[in-house]
Amino acid sequence: MSGERIKAGFWVQAALRLGQADGRYGVVIRKGDADAGGVLLLLRGHAGMMVLTQIRDGDGNAAWLRGTGALPVEETEADAYVAKQLRYDPDLWVLEFDAPDYLPPFEAKIV
Repeated sequence: MSGERIKAGFWVQAALRLGQADGRYGVVIRKGDADAGGVLLLLRGHAGMMVLTQIRDGDGNAAWLRGTGALPVEETEADAYVAKQLRYDPDLWVLEFDAPDYLPPFEAKIV
């Protein structure tokens, strides 16, 4: 993987501040490991929710994957996806943002 990784707790705080500055208010749904936890993003829009999960692209750079697919899903389906991921990784952070366009409040490569 390229580059050093920042601590998850610090990254989460930065993402929440960026969301607030952009009018895409966010909340921490679940706290994960402050040092090395991964992050799931719940993006809430008019047609439902989308879940983005952190990945690394082929070059080792940070990217996001639409874990629930290309289209918004019902909240129950998003919740089921999050629950499944937490069974595999109990250190995950879960953040939710208001996102009418289903994009996070920060620059992100989505694959």
